[in-house]
Amino acid sequence: MNIQDDLQSRWWQLEAKLVERFGKKPDMETILFMIGVQELGDIKKKFSKEQKQDLMHIAVCTVLTPSGYYEMEGVDADGWPHFRQLKELPKYGLKEQEDFLKDHVLMYFQQQEF
Repeated sequence: MNIQDDLQSRWWQLEAKLVERFGKKPDMETILFMIGVQELGDIKKKFSKEQKQDLMHIAVCTVLTPSGYYEMEGVDADGWPHFRQLKELPKYGLKEQEDFLKDHVLMYFQQQEF
């Protein structure tokens, strides 16, 4: 099995767990949104469109932090985390970007013991 097949297999396993837990298959944006809400720690019934984008940004920064791309600078008065970029992200094509992000999302869920 090559690395690509392994990544896809692990991704499908994560999707299956999320379907089991939430009843439907989430796309990448939904998964990032869930991670952002988890990291924010404030589960509201409604978020504005801008807040949803901010939550996905929090998720991306969070999942890329262990690889040294970001570090958390702190939390603002409203409890929202803020990050500082430490190094440039790799310049990949669309498929490689997606796989890079998938791999980091999988590591995040593994660290969360999900």
